[in-house]
Order: sequence, then C-alpha cells, then structure tokens
Amino acid sequence: MENRTTVERKSERELVLTRTFNGPARIVFEAWTKPELLKRWWVPKSSGMSLLSCEADVRVGGRYRFELGLDASKSMAFFGRYLEVIPNSRLVWTNEESDQGSVTTVTFEEKGGKTLLVLHELYPSKEALDSAIAGMPDGMRETFAQLDELLDTLGASVGRS
Repeated sequence: MENRTTVERKSERELVLTRTFNGPARIVFEAWTKPELLKRWWVPKSSGMSLLSCEADVRVGGRYRFELGLDASKSMAFFGRYLEVIPNSRLVWTNEESDQGSVTTVTFEEKGGKTLLVLHELYPSKEALDSAIAGMPDGMRETFAQLDELLDTLGASVGRS
C-alpha cells in the first residue's frame, strides 16, 4: 500500500504535512539529519536541480545550509539554526533565508516498525504562507516519495555503527 502525504492548512499561518514511512523512527530521523542521506532525497527530481551542498550541524544552536540548483552559478540557499533536537523524535529549526521564513517542527512517531512523520510550519504572516505554499504540496509529495525509496534501499542497516 502506498503511503499518502496529507497537506492541511491549519490556520492563516500554519501548514501541516503528514506521512507514514516504512521504517523505524531511528532511520527516518537519520535521513533528515545526515547530509549524505539528505542529498539523496531532499530536492524533487522533477525540478532538474540537485542539492549542491549540504551542511547540517544537528544540535541545539547548530546551523544548517542547503544549497540547491542546476549548477553553482544558478543556485539558491536555505539556511537557519536548530532550536530543538530530540534524537529519533523531534526536530525544530528556523528558516532564515528571508524575513518571511517559517519555524519548522518535524516529529517522528514510531508505530509497529513504521514512522508517522508530522511536519508543521509556522509562518510570520498569512502572506508569507500564501507565498510559500505555491507548489509546495506537490514538491513535498515528490520528496517524501524519494525518501520512501531511500528508506527501501537503506533497510535496517543505517546507523548500526
């Protein structure tokens, strides 16, 4: 059965996406926090772009910077800092690439070897969410499908060091 991504606007400033992934929370969390894994799923393949660089210091106060594009001359960056990091359970970060950036909270809840992921974005204004939401649901569905594929290839071997 295919996992479905749901996208719901909870208020003028809040967007919530949910998806169940076939894999334990530990592996799904690693896919969200390890740059070598993020590079394999984070950018929708249909965009023709790739993650050119990925830096993630995943700890409270740590910073991240993702640069994506067709090539280095035509790239855009997403960056911010981690506000909360609870391994295998919860991530909270800022999106500081503009003054309209959101605060993103992702929770990972394991049930029977699968992980319910809830991504909550809180924007500073209705207008900021209106602007951000254009194309976001389809892009997130595609990236979540790519994450599903990555989890299939990783199996249970990730993180057994």
